[in-house]
Amino acid sequence: MSPSADSIENRYQILEQLGEGSMATVYKAFDTRLERYVAIKVFLPLWRDANRFLKHFEQVAKTLAGLSDPNLVKVLDYGEQEGSPHLITEYLPGGTLKRRLGKPIPWQEALSIIIPIAGALAYIHENKIIHRDVKPSNILMTDSGEPMLSDSGIAEIMEAEETLDSSSTGIGFGMPAYMSPEQTFGKRVDIRSDIYSLGVVFYEMVTGRKPFEADTPMATLMKHMASPLPEPTQFISALPNGVEKAILRALAKRPEDRFQDMHRFEAVLRHLLDDKLAAVP
Repeated sequence: MSPSADSIENRYQILEQLGEGSMATVYKAFDTRLERYVAIKVFLPLWRDANRFLKHFEQVAKTLAGLSDPNLVKVLDYGEQEGSPHLITEYLPGGTLKRRLGKPIPWQEALSIIIPIAGALAYIHENKIIHRDVKPSNILMTDSGEPMLSDSGIAEIMEAEETLDSSSTGIGFGMPAYMSPEQTFGKRVDIRSDIYSLGVVFYEMVTGRKPFEADTPMATLMKHMASPLPEPTQFISALPNGVEKAILRALAKRPEDRFQDMHRFEAVLRHLLDDKLAAVP
């Protein structure tokens, strides 16, 4: 599909563009068959080996369409038009978590958002998918305020040479402000990289600022690799000790020093939310 086209597959009527990146464009559309709104992510035809990419895309899309979790944006369909493959997903009108950032969010409220996303990540990890792009703009909100994880599996689609195994090369995918140290120079990443990225999101929610920022993407990446992490209580002195310890552990520079799986991270977060004093779990 070209950006000027007004429909896809003679079924999805394009209504407006929601976002655009270097590899894909997202549209709001109306499904004329089932009479519902959907989101369509159209991948740009920039691949050197189009046939290989399309075959890989179909394989990953089938896997994504089979996933089902209460806090995972559902892939409804997939296809290809004019050489551009596309994914059809749920449309969520509540915007993204990114819109709510810029000032501190009470830690209890932050936990109520982070915990369901940790659960969704644990689910995709069980299905041998590493997200590799956990960030506020990939956390969508329903009208009722329920958080939903989006773009699961997109890293697998974008890197057609990769397979859905438990680890892969993460270079070239993700936003520097949220990338784990091991992603920076193409080191092998695993599920603990998603734990780090979710820790960055949690840090930003409770403090109102990202842990590392710099003038250039590379400088930001280098800070993730080498600079000491500013403790959250430097900015929010009343933050409970247990909450800060959970953030610090998630943001350990060495993967072996972090939570070793998302289920464990989720369990600790739930304990903190259930404990009125947020004691150390």
